[in-house]
Amino acid sequence: MLQREPDGAYFASVPVLPGCVSQGDARHEAIRNIREATEAYIDDCVAAGDPAPKQESVELVELSLSPDPL
Repeated sequence: MLQREPDGAYFASVPVLPGCVSQGDARHEAIRNIREATEAYIDDCVAAGDPAPKQESVELVELSLSPDPL
């Protein structure tokens, strides 16, 4: 999940991996950082002998709200 913050920076998280979050001043930076955080999270799970959490089904829906809701 990628969210643009009021200051223009980006916050990124992976909901299926609790606590796996990152950020970046630009969109591409936040994506790069969350990719690295995700890899580290999964590497840590494997090193500890734990399975990486899985989410069986995900549906992404993008909503666009008009300035004048009905």
